[in-house]
Amino acid sequence: MKFAYTILYVRDVAKSLAFYEAAFGLTRRFLHESGTYGELETGATTLSFAEVELARSNLPGGFEPTDRTRLPGASEVGFTTDDVPAAYERALAAGAQALTPPKTKPWGQVVAYVRDLDGHLVELCTPMS
Repeated sequence: MKFAYTILYVRDVAKSLAFYEAAFGLTRRFLHESGTYGELETGATTLSFAEVELARSNLPGGFEPTDRTRLPGASEVGFTTDDVPAAYERALAAGAQALTPPKTKPWGQVVAYVRDLDGHLVELCTPMS
């Protein structure tokens, strides 16, 4: 088994791709002509986006979409960087919602949290040594 991708269900795939490009410096890999699915290059795996309506069609029992007006869900997307304060400011300038400014943890790692346009939790942190 290999980890292949993570899909975030969003309201507007093209807008989310553009946000992640601007906020985190990622590169677009693919946007389907329908606009309902897209991917970003993130290394060995992809970070993918699918429209909320696609999730509803795949999950007939329903699901709870993210929303900035509610508490974050119980998952996060994590990005490592050597300069968390700069990454945090870049994300905010691109429209991210501030949650926790950069802070050095007791184990030495610098960590900050933001939310994306749809309310998904994003961690920005220095690599673990």
